[in-house]
Amino acid sequence: MISDDHHEILEAAIRIILEDGRIPMTFSRREISISLPTTRRLADYLEIPHYYVLPRFAAMEKDGLIRRAERVGISTTQTGTEAIITLIEGHYPDTLRTILPEGLLEVIQSALNRREES
Repeated sequence: MISDDHHEILEAAIRIILEDGRIPMTFSRREISISLPTTRRLADYLEIPHYYVLPRFAAMEKDGLIRRAERVGISTTQTGTEAIITLIEGHYPDTLRTILPEGLLEVIQSALNRREES
C-alpha cells in the first residue's frame, strides 16, 4: 500500500510523464525502472516549494519505491515501477496505450508478475 504522501508525488510524476508523451524506462535483467521528473519540476507542478519535495523523496527512498543517484536522477525500484504501472492502468489506461508501442504493456506486466512469483 502506498502512503498518501507517496501517492500524491507519484500521481504528479505520472501526469508530468504522460503530458510529455513518453515514459522513460530502463530495462535490465533484474528490473524495470522508470525515470522520474526532477524534484524541481515536481515542485513546480505541485506549486509547492522545492524543499517540500525533498523529504517526500527521502521517505519514498526509505520505503523502497525509488532510488536517487547524484547527477543521474531519480528512478523507480521494481516496487516503485509496479506502483506506477498500477496507478497508470487504473487512472489513465487510454493514455498509456497511446504512448507505449502495441504489446509492450503486456510484456512489462508479464515481467513484473514473474518477479512477484519468484
